[in-house]
Amino acid sequence: MLVSHILQSKADDRVVTALPTITIAEAAKMLSDRRIGTLVISRGDGSLDGIVSERDIVNQLGKEGAGCLQNPVSTIMTAKLVTCSREMRADDVLQQMTEGRFRHMPVMADGALVALISLGDVVKARLSELSMENDALEGMIRGH
Repeated sequence: MLVSHILQSKADDRVVTALPTITIAEAAKMLSDRRIGTLVISRGDGSLDGIVSERDIVNQLGKEGAGCLQNPVSTIMTAKLVTCSREMRADDVLQQMTEGRFRHMPVMADGALVALISLGDVVKARLSELSMENDALEGMIRGH
């Protein structure tokens, strides 16, 4: 299964972005209001500057306390990103996410961000694929 197949099955493929100058508190509010786990950080010119997740915010709060909430989100974002393309195999994406211990991956096309896939998206697609394979094998065994 390819990333493009995963994207076709997503109910909502919009990517929520924020400027690198917003505060950590503003980022936390955006995550909470939209009920999402990750913001893509971009200057708004199509750039992909980084990602900030709930985990990043919680880790920073644990290190610095509530005072960090007024710092710009750029101070905690992950700037060195692992990305994928629509043509990449889901198994390869899953392996990269597992090895890198991250849950969201930007999907790029021609140098531009086109989508964001989560570990949950990949696992759901893989489980669906395995279920279809299982059904096909059972059909073959039963002679259908």
